[in-house]
Amino acid sequence: MTAIDDRVSEIYENLEVPEGFKAELIRGEIVMTAGPDMVHNVIVASIQHQVPYGQWRALTTQDLTIPGEPSEPQPDLVVFERGAVQEMGRLLPSGAVTLVVEVVSKTSADRDHRTKRGMYAAGGIPAYLIVDPLQGECTLLTEPTEENAKGLPDYLSARTSRFGAPVPLDVLGVSLDTSEFQVFDRPPLTPAASRSR
Repeated sequence: MTAIDDRVSEIYENLEVPEGFKAELIRGEIVMTAGPDMVHNVIVASIQHQVPYGQWRALTTQDLTIPGEPSEPQPDLVVFERGAVQEMGRLLPSGAVTLVVEVVSKTSADRDHRTKRGMYAAGGIPAYLIVDPLQGECTLLTEPTEENAKGLPDYLSARTSRFGAPVPLDVLGVSLDTSEFQVFDRPPLTPAASRSR
C-alpha cells in the first residue's frame, strides 16, 4: 500500500458512519450508501436462514480483507466454515471465506456485477452469488482465477437462474430456495390486499 492508501485506510477505520448508511473501502475509495430497503433485507435473511448453522457461519455487516487489494468490502452476506478462523476482530481474511452474497440495489449494480466480481475472484473466494432484484435473477459465479482472457482476476463459471428456481450452492451442500425473493418494482402483497384476492 502507498502512503495515500494508508491514510485512506486509517480514515476509513475511524469513520463515523451516520445511522442508516453503510460504508465500504473499494479499491482505495470510501463508498457510502444508504441503508437497504425491505426487499433487500428479506432476501439476505432468507439466504442466511438457509445456510446450515452447524457447519457454517453466515454473517452480515462483516468487513473482508483481500490480499493485494486496497479494499475492505462489506458483502451483504459472508459465509465461512466454523473453526476456519479465530472469530474476533473487524476484518475477515478472504482466504477463509467460502461464499459471498451481494444483493443488487439501484445504485450498486455496476459495483456488484463488475468491480466486486474481480475483487472477490482476486481474493480466491470459491463462490460469489449476485442476487439481482432489478432483473429478478441470481447469478452464481464459481472457479475463481487470477487471470481471465484480459489478464484480470475473474470467475470462470457463471450460472444464472430466475427468481423462483432453486440455486444449487454446491460449496455449502444446499440448494437455495428463491421462491420468496421479490423484485424492486413489484411490492409484496399487504395483508389487506391478499385477503381481497
